Amino acid sequence: MTYTQTGDPTIRQHVEAWQKLNVDEQLALFWFIYKEIGHSITPAAPGASTASSEIAEGLFNQVKELSHEQQLQIQRDLINKVDTQISRQYGSLGDTTKLLFWYLLAQGMEDGTIIPVPGNYQLSSGSQALFSRIQGLPFEQQITLFRDYVAPMGAEAKAGAEI
Repeated sequence: MTYTQTGDPTIRQHVEAWQKLNVDEQLALFWFIYKEIGHSITPAAPGASTASSEIAEGLFNQVKELSHEQQLQIQRDLINKVDTQISRQYGSLGDTTKLLFWYLLAQGMEDGTIIPVPGNYQLSSGSQALFSRIQGLPFEQQITLFRDYVAPMGAEAKAGAEI
């Protein structure tokens, strides 16, 4: 079953289509979407509090300190729900904070602190078709889609202080 916060069947269909792509296609699609609409999103993300901004930045700073290969692996691990410390930390975040974390990753890709998508990368025809459908959604639905896409990522937090 696909996790979605909304009962909107359009959002659910888009989330399911996105999740059917391989991990690297999912990451690339997220990047292309950020390049298209990322500047329409405020740096604080819709509904983000100062506390959630600080938490997202803290997790982002942990990722930023790693090698580009490790950064890519962390993003793959989040999508695949691999049980790592960063994935558990991410899994314990609220949905808006998760969205903000991905926004920060995309900004880091843009400024070179996070591993970028290769400049010559081309989306597959399936990813390109989904990208076009997402571009056609109203902005509010796009944000709901992104939130529903990033929300189930990561691993379950451990009990107690283990994270």
